Amino acid sequence: MATCEVCGNEYWMAFEVRTVSGDTHTFDCFECAAQKLAPICEHCDVKILGHGVEVGGRFFCCAHCARAEEAQGAEIRDAVGARPA
Repeated sequence: MATCEVCGNEYWMAFEVRTVSGDTHTFDCFECAAQKLAPICEHCDVKILGHGVEVGGRFFCCAHCARAEEAQGAEIRDAVGARPA
């Protein structure tokens, strides 16, 4: 059995996540994995679980937050609900 590095639970179905930097993490559920690895929006402080938006090397959960913090963010638009041209 492996032990989750976030909650300490020993679980026979624990899984490993390998990051781009080569680090390996062990979790017992996706909730713990997200808690440890998900980036945080630099405007509203929520965990970014979807695609998010990167502007000027900063990460945001949505275009609204990017526009609020970055001058370059004014050009950012969310694609959800938008119809392609």
